[in-house]
Amino acid sequence: MGNTKDKLMAVDKTLKNLGALNPKAMKSFKEYMNSVKMEGILSPKIKTIIGVAVAVSKQCEYCVPFYVKQALDSGATKEEILDACMMAALLGGGPAITFIKHVYDALEELTK
Repeated sequence: MGNTKDKLMAVDKTLKNLGALNPKAMKSFKEYMNSVKMEGILSPKIKTIIGVAVAVSKQCEYCVPFYVKQALDSGATKEEILDACMMAALLGGGPAITFIKHVYDALEELTK
């Protein structure tokens, strides 16, 4: 398929390009992003699962593989990720339900 890995590379390239354009802003953004994902009241695993659900609700094609990979890397199961997506679908309706296709695609490619 290749779509998920292509999107992950595109996100990485975009972040690097923005870092070259405005290193101070991107350094601050990365520090903020990392601090939000750190262990806190919620575990990093739960936070990345939430990231997948938000990506579905916002219908962000590039966010889905980014957060699916992070969720898997943090120990989330396919079932946990998809259960969170159902919550996004509850609030997002039909468009969110159909967008879960991108989560299935990412899970398939990243767990081969």
